[in-house]
Amino acid sequence: MHKPQPIILGDTQLGPPVFLAPMAGITDLPFRRAVARFGAGLMVSEMVASSEMVTPRPSTRAAVRAKALTEGRLPVSVQIAGREAGAMAETARIVEGMGARVIDINMGCPAKKVTGGLSGAALMRDLDHALTLVDAVVGAVSVPVTLKMRLGWDDDCLNAADLAARARDAGVAMLTVHGRTRAQFYKGQADWAAIRAVADLPGRPPLVANGDVVDAASARAALEASGADAVMVGRGAQGRPWLLAQIAHELWETPAPAIPQGGALADLVAAHYEDILDFYGTDLGLRVARKHLGWYAEAARAPLRAQLVKAETPAATLDLIARAFAEAPHPAQEAA
Repeated sequence: MHKPQPIILGDTQLGPPVFLAPMAGITDLPFRRAVARFGAGLMVSEMVASSEMVTPRPSTRAAVRAKALTEGRLPVSVQIAGREAGAMAETARIVEGMGARVIDINMGCPAKKVTGGLSGAALMRDLDHALTLVDAVVGAVSVPVTLKMRLGWDDDCLNAADLAARARDAGVAMLTVHGRTRAQFYKGQADWAAIRAVADLPGRPPLVANGDVVDAASARAALEASGADAVMVGRGAQGRPWLLAQIAHELWETPAPAIPQGGALADLVAAHYEDILDFYGTDLGLRVARKHLGWYAEAARAPLRAQLVKAETPAATLDLIARAFAEAPHPAQEAA
């Protein structure tokens, strides 16, 4: 593919146009650090609920996420979600004050606990109200504001292009569209071609295509079908933090990541595991780590997966990591 033009948001020039999608409970600081070891054009944090951030005593999870925002020099955008303009504006100011260089508004999350509170993708059913949130956030901060959405609520409400046009006029600096409706959740195949209605808008900001991008071939297909300027990788990066750099290399000949296998893969998994424990504490960290260990084992076709996700102490887990990944029968990149 031809060399892409760099995407610049405010004073931040993004890297290769392969970005890490926000995933609740997954794209925390330890996972972003694992991805950053290989490289990424942009990483978006897990969602921060505005209702939690503006209460006098934020929940433990909200506090953990908040602390993560100021650590490291990672190319990170902070995603915020909510229903009330005042709370969204205040949350945007809070995370800007913590050092966020980009703020993303969530209008794409399909989870019932989010849409039930009339946030996330539910906002696509009321574009007038959705734009009050955009205006409030853009007006509250000096850093670039981006917007992530779906194609619409369902097949009878395909209004991504309408929302994108209004967001463009409100000053949104970049748009991301997941090629499914909220009604689809993650079922079926993402419709990248349907994103082209947004790509064809005159004067639009940079556009990112999201949904089912799991390797270089799907990234190329998504870019060609959608007319987007970049792709966003979500579930495909689980257990493969090198995937974004690998896609960028295969599409645009950026430096090739050293995809670990054998002992090197065991070291990577162990480092990520210990980072999780340091970040969350041992009790919560043991639970958080299990899903990541399962994804690493699945991607590498490593043995001992069942034991890995059930181990009850750090020592036992680290021993299993050393044995499982050193003995993995297939190179990690075969799963990519």
